[in-house]
Amino acid sequence: KMVDPTLAEMGKNLNEAMKMLEDNQRKVEEENEKKYARKDIPGPLQGSGQDMVSILQLVQNLMHGEEEEETSQAYRLQNVGEQGHMALLGHSLAAYISVLDRERLRKLTTRILSDTTLWLCRLFRYENGSAYYHEDDREGLLKICRLVIHTRYEDYTVEGFNVLYTKQPVIYISSAARTGLGQALCNQLGLPLSCMCRVPCNTMFGSQHQMDVALLDRLIKDDVESGKLPLLLVANAGTPGAGHTDKLGRLKELCEQYNMWLHVEGVNLATLALGYVSSSVLAATKCDSMTLTLGSWLGLPAVPAVTLYRHEDPSLSLAAGLTSSQPVEKLRALPLWLSLQYLGHDGIVERIKHASQLSQRLLENLKNLDFIKTSVEDELSSPVVVFKFFREYSNRDQTSHAAQASTIQHPITSNEGHIYDTFNQWLGEQLAQLVPASGVDVVELEDEGTCVRFSPLMTSAVLGTEIQDVDQLVDCLKMKIPVLTSTLQLREEFEQEVRRTVGLLYIEDLSWPGLGVVRYNYHSDGKNEDKQEKELEKINTELLKKLNELESDLTFSLGPEFGGQKNCVYIGMVTEDLDVSELVETIAATGREIEENSRLLENMTEVVRKGIQEAQLQLQKANEERLLEEGVLRQIPVVGSVLNWFSPFQASPKGRTFNLTAGSLESTESTYVSKAQGTGTTPPPTPTSSLAKQRLPGQKPFKRSLRSSDAFSETSSVSHCDDLEKMEQRPLTLSPSPEQGPLETEKTEEQKEVAQATKADTEDIQSNKSPRNCTKVEEQESQR
Repeated sequence: KMVDPTLAEMGKNLNEAMKMLEDNQRKVEEENEKKYARKDIPGPLQGSGQDMVSILQLVQNLMHGEEEEETSQAYRLQNVGEQGHMALLGHSLAAYISVLDRERLRKLTTRILSDTTLWLCRLFRYENGSAYYHEDDREGLLKICRLVIHTRYEDYTVEGFNVLYTKQPVIYISSAARTGLGQALCNQLGLPLSCMCRVPCNTMFGSQHQMDVALLDRLIKDDVESGKLPLLLVANAGTPGAGHTDKLGRLKELCEQYNMWLHVEGVNLATLALGYVSSSVLAATKCDSMTLTLGSWLGLPAVPAVTLYRHEDPSLSLAAGLTSSQPVEKLRALPLWLSLQYLGHDGIVERIKHASQLSQRLLENLKNLDFIKTSVEDELSSPVVVFKFFREYSNRDQTSHAAQASTIQHPITSNEGHIYDTFNQWLGEQLAQLVPASGVDVVELEDEGTCVRFSPLMTSAVLGTEIQDVDQLVDCLKMKIPVLTSTLQLREEFEQEVRRTVGLLYIEDLSWPGLGVVRYNYHSDGKNEDKQEKELEKINTELLKKLNELESDLTFSLGPEFGGQKNCVYIGMVTEDLDVSELVETIAATGREIEENSRLLENMTEVVRKGIQEAQLQLQKANEERLLEEGVLRQIPVVGSVLNWFSPFQASPKGRTFNLTAGSLESTESTYVSKAQGTGTTPPPTPTSSLAKQRLPGQKPFKRSLRSSDAFSETSSVSHCDDLEKMEQRPLTLSPSPEQGPLETEKTEEQKEVAQATKADTEDIQSNKSPRNCTKVEEQESQR
């Protein structure tokens, strides 16, 4: 069997290149090559050239980047598969085929183009259609617009834009269409933006993501009466946001009435390949043109999009650019031609069917979840599932109205709407992070706000999504719903507690997904704004550090990197057992403690500075007194030595010591006499926070105590150690010595701590452990 050696070598090289590029663990042998490959600065072109292995190694390093960036990109590369290799091989073959002689190239490209067009038309039920293959998915619609302009304006080929003055063309698109689609068409066609008419969606009846047909009819009539020419209508079979399908049957009748062209695009067109197709999508087979994005539907990399259309005049198609006389341009279909043959009809249908089953599996599970509102067009078959968290919504209460779920609207205030958008943004990001194979993303809809979207037709083939991934997504959603509900319920209570607490300022940040934002208010004493701002930043930063050291389940942070408030503590999501009052009280007490320590340090600094100045003055005065006592003669160098030899002068060294506790200067005479430094006044005990709430063993901070212990046993158990404490306190109160006063105070404080520890450990005391604990108390007292 004869095989072209060039083709065999090409396939071998492609396989080796793909294996090398997909091997993320390959290490570069030379360190200088590794450093050079990871630099973003372009280097000079080497004169001697490099081999293929070195070049592919450089490509791999540029693809994967740093080690921490490899995880997100490596997942997509692992799911390219054999069919992806066929698509990539098509690009290499196109370059090789283009060097054939002209006649052989014409025959080959004609066969490739005709085969691919026939397969796609039969697969998606589009009879007697032609195909245009393009890289940009908007390019097909652009060529269709030029075709319609050539068709409706007969002199356009000769006179150009001058013929558009008599009757201005109008292109109608839905308000739910892709962002910037209308402007891109006008820019490429050289038309003013007034030629683009956006048709609003339904507001009263039907889906709020479908084009309002009655309003479109009125708009067309108004344009005709004003002397304009309705040219083309762009409809959706799966809107980019919610995945809803316009009423294509009625739109087709309207287009036939006004002699307009109907173009359809959207992800739901993929379901035309299935055995069962909804009537709304099936109507797309009667439209004038449609755009298919097979690359994302089938997981094929670098394959072109396809626009199928029906038109009888090939000369106008050639003038519009839908067909080309250049054989090389026909080779765009080669990667798709190879991939379709590799997958086969059954493989293509199976992939699309699998994606539809994934969306149905998720939709069925979402019906049983409370506080989850779905926005789907058809409960039986909806390739795109859009849902959001909504606390006032319960699916169990709406079972009789399940079909109208997408039209139910709840009156909420603007602030509540912003909060729900923030929470759903956080929910979507969490689900995408926990289950990356699901391919969920966050979408902004005009009426529903921020929602989570699951569109397996666009992601499952690339990410390799399976049924277990959908089940894992539902399990993660079940875990996140109680957190969202609890945080939303406690958010208002937290705000009220903060506003009632002196020293704390509540910061309203609707874009923060969490319990709330609080700031400790620094009480400035006539300081300027810059110094006050620095002190505020210092206190709140230290407050955040101490809150994170408490080892609680809460998340404290400085907020988002961009757009957040400064000098604030942001508190994340919480659970239902959170004690809000304890949290706020702890924040306020910790802030006050930090402020007091800061002021104590400032006062101490000022006292030390004044003490040093006073000590210098006293030492200078002492030196002057010493000179008077010694006399003038003793200061003369020779005479003073002789005089001191005959009559020595005894003078005690005079110095000063600064007592930090009392804040006063003291003489050092007692130190030189006793040869030891005095202790001075006993410093006062450091004040400790009284907020240490008694907790069960293993209980974390800010958690509500859910225990229900027996009051009698707890009282009786604690009273045993209380009697022991009273017996030990009795001889201390009878002692009249004043020297035992501090000892008595210290002992009383320690006994209180022992009593608190004994009370907090009630269960251990009840289990015959109290005698051992009380014995330890007696041993400690005897040692003292």
